[in-house]
Amino acid sequence: MPPPADIVKVAIEWPGAFPKLMEIDQKKPLSAIIKEVCEGWSLGNNENFALQIADATNFYITEKNRNDIKNGSILRLTTSPYQTAVQLHERIQSSSMDAKLEALKDLANASRDITFAQEFINLDGISLLTQMVESGTDFGDLLSFTLTAFVELMDHGIVSWDTFSVAFIKKIASYVNKSAMDTAVLQRSLAILESMVLNSQDLYHKVAQEITIGQLIPHLQGTDQDIQTYTIAVINALFLKAPEEKRQEMAHILAQKQLRSIILSNVIRSTTAINDEMAHQLYVLQVLTFNLLEDRMMTKMDPQDQAQRDIIFELRRIAFDAECEPNNSGSIEKRKSMYTRDYKKLGFINHVNPAVDFTQIPPGMLALDNMLYFARHHQDAYVRIVLENSSREDKHECPFGRSSIELTKMLCEILKVGELPSENCHDFHPMFFTHDRSFAEFFCICIQLLNKTWKEMRATSEDFNKVMQVVREQIMRALTLKPNSLDQFKSRLQNLSYTEILKIRQSERMNQEDFQSRPILELREKIQPEIMELIKQQRLNRLCEGTCFRKISSRRRQDKFWYCRLSPNHKVLHYGDLEESPQGEVPHDSLQDKLPVADIKAVITGKDCPHMKEKGALKQNKEVLELAFSVLYESDEYLNFIAPDKHEYCVWTDGLNALLGKEMTSDYTKSDMDTLLSMEMKLRLLDLENIQIPEAPPPIPKEPSNYDFVYDCN
Repeated sequence: MPPPADIVKVAIEWPGAFPKLMEIDQKKPLSAIIKEVCEGWSLGNNENFALQIADATNFYITEKNRNDIKNGSILRLTTSPYQTAVQLHERIQSSSMDAKLEALKDLANASRDITFAQEFINLDGISLLTQMVESGTDFGDLLSFTLTAFVELMDHGIVSWDTFSVAFIKKIASYVNKSAMDTAVLQRSLAILESMVLNSQDLYHKVAQEITIGQLIPHLQGTDQDIQTYTIAVINALFLKAPEEKRQEMAHILAQKQLRSIILSNVIRSTTAINDEMAHQLYVLQVLTFNLLEDRMMTKMDPQDQAQRDIIFELRRIAFDAECEPNNSGSIEKRKSMYTRDYKKLGFINHVNPAVDFTQIPPGMLALDNMLYFARHHQDAYVRIVLENSSREDKHECPFGRSSIELTKMLCEILKVGELPSENCHDFHPMFFTHDRSFAEFFCICIQLLNKTWKEMRATSEDFNKVMQVVREQIMRALTLKPNSLDQFKSRLQNLSYTEILKIRQSERMNQEDFQSRPILELREKIQPEIMELIKQQRLNRLCEGTCFRKISSRRRQDKFWYCRLSPNHKVLHYGDLEESPQGEVPHDSLQDKLPVADIKAVITGKDCPHMKEKGALKQNKEVLELAFSVLYESDEYLNFIAPDKHEYCVWTDGLNALLGKEMTSDYTKSDMDTLLSMEMKLRLLDLENIQIPEAPPPIPKEPSNYDFVYDCN
């Protein structure tokens, strides 16, 4: 007979003794099990002992996590978290430098465990570490491990960041401000400053007084990508937490210090490949930079404001400079008539008072800013577009004013101006780091594209929305290729002419065409189960290959990984922690933990997952919620996942549902079904090309009066 579900067979180690094989009854209190183990080795004071997982993590077994123990696990009998905390609290105050260093190494390692961390914090351990830092007597490895232990302890979210003194902040800031500093100390110091800024508005003000952008920039000019990543993270945190009125001022300082060109030269165009964390920080910086445009985007033009009206006069002057008459010539009526004529040529909707066109938000005054930038910095192209369209027939002219307003609005939507950065996105565009006025330059390229596409489509004013749809598609397709410069973006757009877009659309339509006649629908229904079985097999094969999942904490993104894969016989899920991201598949035998598929009760997704109900800002992030799922097994045990992306989320939820005999309902399954079904239908109907398929089957003929016509072939 198989052992009861509550009995777990494990090996337990004790230094200097042979390991013991034991059966642990999960219904018994943990203290009783520890007492039994201690008695087996004749150890007294069993309350001073605890059990640990014997792997790289060395996490303590508690009543909360004891159900994570699986058959075949190796445990270690060790001193209790409280005793270990007391010993380390004493050891890190040793007068011997060597003993103190070893104690700090052990503390940095032990602090990753929340059970130990709670005990050490209860002994006022955080205060002791901050006093050691403030004293300024430790350097090199001593300081590095002190800061590492501090970061690990704070990572658990037990202690509020608001409790730290100005002296501590000044000391941490001094390590960042020094030109020559130990790499590990600098990295930990930057991480601490970022967490302070993100977790406390009060600390933001204190950190902002101690750290300047000028002091951070030298760290970007080195070659260590981790230091560069943490430096950009601190800049992003300061940017994100800065009050509205300070952000423009900070942006001006960033421009003065040439942050953009330094990042472009030392990070983006570096010989070192950009890792995921750096890509995320560059994406955040890109979003925060574009969000500076939100104020102008949401500002309506005041038709009575003379300074704003002068910008429109400037647009008219640049376009029609040669034609303009002196201001004092002719009557007022004549000048009004001339202005109205010119504003019509400029493509404004309101010819009499174009200021009214800029009262729509978004894009508000941002559209006028873009138009003026184009007119001043690309004057030849601006004059050519305006004069070219003013000489066309009325119905074929491309209205520059209206086009610029709608295009600015579209670009704001594409770049999500005004939205906060996503926690999991790495979607930065190198070309936006190649120019100080990248958004305005982006607009200048796109307005010329719009004019070109208008001509290629031979559009009239009724086709305005169609033209904008095509232009949006051209821009999105070019951005998907991630051009390295604005010139490269421009050349990609040249290859995406209206004719090319039509070809792409035709090709995609052919791949997605849906026949609606009754015989075709019946054939589709017949084929569908075969296609669904094919998709199911693909999902299960992907689960057998396995996926690396990232562990995410509430403080910041951590490079901690775990791997999960399905056994080839589809009966067991193998999983376990990894030290680093794997290059290929991880073999089953290196994954210590197992979960039989037969034990899985349900798959839970989104906000219903237990790890999404925990406190912390990250758990409220919409993007993370959409990637979270959990496997319920036994009575109330869960295996929690956060997928690296939407594709992996769909693969795993589909595969797990398929294992449970449930329907696969993800968007990815629907997309695969449509693609494969369309392809299969086209293959089967290949011989019927240009043949009209009747809506109803032909009538069955009447039975013959006799069957004498049947004859023997032999």
